[in-house]
Parts: sequence; C-alpha cells; structure tokens
Amino acid sequence: MKKNAFIILALVLTVYLVGCGKKEVAMEESQEPMSMESLSTVTTETKAVPDAKTQATQVAPAVEVTTAPAKLEPLPPSGPYKPTAQEIQTALKNAGFYSGAIDGKSGPMTKKAIEEFQKANGLKADGKVGTKTWSILSNHLNPPVEAKPKKR
Repeated sequence: MKKNAFIILALVLTVYLVGCGKKEVAMEESQEPMSMESLSTVTTETKAVPDAKTQATQVAPAVEVTTAPAKLEPLPPSGPYKPTAQEIQTALKNAGFYSGAIDGKSGPMTKKAIEEFQKANGLKADGKVGTKTWSILSNHLNPPVEAKPKKR
C-alpha cells in the first residue's frame, strides 16, 4: 500500500515538474529582447478597407515616427526611502531638535535629537530613523519659505 502511494506521488511530481519546465521554455521563446532604439521608434501601417462598390484595396504607405531618445533617469531604489545623515540633521535642525553642525555624520548629538523628536511625536524613541519617523521628519526637510513684505 505504501509502495503504491509512493509511486503515484513520484509520478504526479514528475508530471508537474516536466509541465513547469515546458511552460518556462515556451515563455522564454515568445519573448524577444527589445533595445532602446526599438522602444523609441513607432511604426504604423494602415490598410484601407475595400470599398464595396469597386472592390479595390488601397494600402497606405508605412509611416515611421521617430523620436529622439530621451535622457533616462535612474529608478528610485525599491523599498522604503533611506534618508542620508545630512537630510536627517537638516530636518531635525528645521524642526528645532538639533543644534549641531550639519556634517552628514550621525553621532551622539544626532541620535539624541532623533530620540527627542520621536518622543515629541509619539513614536518609539529608539534613535533610529525608520519609515514612520521619516514620514513625519521629512516634512521638516524643506521648511516653507516665509513671504517677504513688499516695499512701498
């Protein structure tokens, strides 16, 4: 009984694995690599519908539209944004929690300021800028510009 169950299980597993392998090969064969030139060039071919009276077919010439390749910007990293120490210090200074130099070095003063900011905003005061802390702290990165009074 156990021997028959094992043989059936082995056959089912073999069929499954062979089937997955065929799907993967078919998927790879159907996909062609595209170059940047082929993505920036659009070719449109238009064919006229035969007229019922004349039964003549007319084919419009192929129209090729080419655009100049645009400068590609790098994609943002996947996952949550990780701010630099300089951004953290700037935001903490703008929020009034950091009085040291904005040097991009995360030291004890920066950590203490982060903890104070977290306590003041009801966050877990661990001294680390995670996604929750940065979502609040980033609002202070670029403070609003005060309007200057107009001269008369």
